[in-house]
Amino acid sequence: MNRAAAALVLMLSTSPEAAPPSSWTEDHTREILEKTQTIRLDTDLSPLSAGERAALAKLLEVGAIFQDLYEESRHPKALELRKKLDAQKTPLAGQQRTLYRLFQGPIANTLQNERMPFLPTDPVVPGKNVYPWGITKAQVQAVLEKHPGLQASLLAPRTVVRRADAASLRQDLGTLERHPVIAGLHPGLSETLRALAKKPDPALLYAVPYAVAYAPLMVKAHGLLWDAANAVEAEDAEFAGYLRNRARDLLSNDYESGDASWVRGRFRRLNAQIGSYEVYDDELFGAKTFYSLSVLIRDDAATAKLEKGLQGLQALEDSLPYTPHKTVSSDIPVGVYNVVADFAQARSTNTATILPNEPLHARRYGRTILLRSNIMKNPNLFSNGRTVWEAVVAEPFRAHLGPSGGFNRTLWHEVGHYLGVDQDVKGRSVNSDALEENSSALEEMKSDLVSLYIGKQLRERGFYDDTTLRELYASGILRVLQVVRPRRDQPYQTMQLMQLNYFLDQGLLELRPDGLHIHYEKYPEVVGSLLREVLAIQRAGDKPASDRFIERYTRWDEAVHGALAARMRAQQKYRYTLVNYSALGE
Repeated sequence: MNRAAAALVLMLSTSPEAAPPSSWTEDHTREILEKTQTIRLDTDLSPLSAGERAALAKLLEVGAIFQDLYEESRHPKALELRKKLDAQKTPLAGQQRTLYRLFQGPIANTLQNERMPFLPTDPVVPGKNVYPWGITKAQVQAVLEKHPGLQASLLAPRTVVRRADAASLRQDLGTLERHPVIAGLHPGLSETLRALAKKPDPALLYAVPYAVAYAPLMVKAHGLLWDAANAVEAEDAEFAGYLRNRARDLLSNDYESGDASWVRGRFRRLNAQIGSYEVYDDELFGAKTFYSLSVLIRDDAATAKLEKGLQGLQALEDSLPYTPHKTVSSDIPVGVYNVVADFAQARSTNTATILPNEPLHARRYGRTILLRSNIMKNPNLFSNGRTVWEAVVAEPFRAHLGPSGGFNRTLWHEVGHYLGVDQDVKGRSVNSDALEENSSALEEMKSDLVSLYIGKQLRERGFYDDTTLRELYASGILRVLQVVRPRRDQPYQTMQLMQLNYFLDQGLLELRPDGLHIHYEKYPEVVGSLLREVLAIQRAGDKPASDRFIERYTRWDEAVHGALAARMRAQQKYRYTLVNYSALGE
């Protein structure tokens, strides 16, 4: 028995056994609902003008469209099942509606971290509904080996992959005929599909842009965004311009105009994240993005204060342990916002966003950071974290967790996405192209580590004092504590477990009979060492090496990790959070 395990035996009398997979039961429903808290974002809309309120109403309509799209893109039966649930008035249906809303579809994540259908339908598959349902990675790769010219379209971030059968081709050709505007924005696509339709082959794959796959909804969203732009034009011409550009993007499937006007725009009060950006839901290749929409109101005073701390980013970039360094702009748009409403992939307790992800757009226009103040400062969410912290951290360290730590770690995590490696030695994007499904876990870990690594430099600049630097470091430890064993398809939890194991191995964390001890003096060296490894893997773009790296640091010992997790679960009041929005009448 190793030292950590021996300490845990003293700390806990028993270790939990892994629960075997099972079918859905009433106990699953009860357990999840008992562990679910509801928070309500009651954002003050009084600063908005009449035009801004009219624009907001249109944006919320687009959000509802994206919500439907997101649920459908993750499961082909989702919307049908939701409609059936909405028509039922029984107590059981009410519970199931809550589960559906919580998990945005018919697949729940249990307390044991299993994904299971809670309604009678197919279980989850890695490619969700943006690839042929149930297709395997090996099957896609077999097609690409025979037809390497298809890779760019099949693995593009905003395309739906289909089997080249007669029905699918007929459907897509019909869409292009009914929507000549979309057909005109995608020259050559009709001809390509007609050629395939002459000799359909279900063993072959093809891809169509999201603009074609979801044409009726994209056309509707386009009109609503144009209406929103007209409503706000007189008061905020730059925001109106962004909305019109993004409306066109939804039909062209090319986000450059919208990204440029979003990142470089200077908006009055409203801001909105609109589109398909993040690849977290694609477990097959980590290539496909999924729709999201957020509407936010800027906190001017908090934003002005924050902007002062973001000067000198090039020096921080140059300090990172890798070469060659890139040139970054210090004029990175950042804002502190209150969320009015989130939809689709953004609907969660997400604390911040940095977009766009496409390296070309980021290089040309930069990226924008949206800090979600009314999420980050929600007292119930902070209380949940403190409960987990106090369950396993030794008493001398428990007072070190403070509210500034989470805010600053989140801020510099998002800046961390802007810094460091963005392309491998072959010029491929680290977001997905080179490292495929491993890309998200490694990119998120890099950004976590950057936020901690530059803490010492920011202390020297006066951005932190000793207390706030320690709160940052404490937040970094809270971040890696796992209340259940992660699944390999969970990028955030996977990279958090990797950090935990590395911190234990290197002595930054030490497990004693009274709990976890933090050796703060080791923080810069240990974090820097791990960051160096992550940046090297991203730079090399070596997928097998990334597999080995992740395998090495995702070990799970029930006598250590399982026992720590059990202690946290015993103290944790809530595992899930359901967010209601007053702007939606919830």
